[in-house]
Amino acid sequence: MLRLYQFERTWGIPNLSHFCCKIETYLRMAGIEYEIKPTLPLTAPKGKLPYIEDDDTKLGDSQFIIQHLKTNYNNLDEGLNKAELALSLAMQRLLEEHLYWVSMYSRWLYTDTNWQINKKAIFGVMPPVIRDIVAAYFRNKIKKQIYGHGIGRHDTEEIFKLGMLDIDALSSCLGNKKYFLGEQPTTLDASAFGILISTIGCPIESPLKEYGLSKDNLTNFVAHIKTHFFSDL
Repeated sequence: MLRLYQFERTWGIPNLSHFCCKIETYLRMAGIEYEIKPTLPLTAPKGKLPYIEDDDTKLGDSQFIIQHLKTNYNNLDEGLNKAELALSLAMQRLLEEHLYWVSMYSRWLYTDTNWQINKKAIFGVMPPVIRDIVAAYFRNKIKKQIYGHGIGRHDTEEIFKLGMLDIDALSSCLGNKKYFLGEQPTTLDASAFGILISTIGCPIESPLKEYGLSKDNLTNFVAHIKTHFFSDL
């Protein structure tokens, strides 16, 4: 059986990781059997979670994992035309290459309260003697990544304004539809759920979260997927 390596569940959501949540959502939407192996990314391929093991295949990075799932199990995007596939790719880039980093800024750098909540969720399983050292190391690493991405070069108000533009675009794209591309879930929905629930559905407070919660269609979308595909939570 396919094994999914991800963080321990916490906060009452599928996973504290945007991308772990994305992969597990795709697995459930596609009806693929799997088992969860809770872990930290210390020895993960490419140094991050999630990753999967499927027979002799070991894969990291959500994009390559989903490509594997599409090829070997169930392709949720099989019915999309070229224009829809292009829109799906573009919106996933918005979610995963931009809004994700605003969300990460909220967790790791925005306020000390947010950092302590995030720190406890990720590193709380570690022995106290090394927990603070490891957490500080990763916080500094994430800070450099956020700066290297470019979003960390702006001031706080500018960062959240850019994130709010992403929220507006997502809300407009979804409209009054059940899913982003119609009546059936696709990869875009798994991606959107992973990023959105990790932004508006967890105990990390920020102007971005408040703005996201003001969009009824996005909050309804998140609630529907959580209820329909994660009823066990």
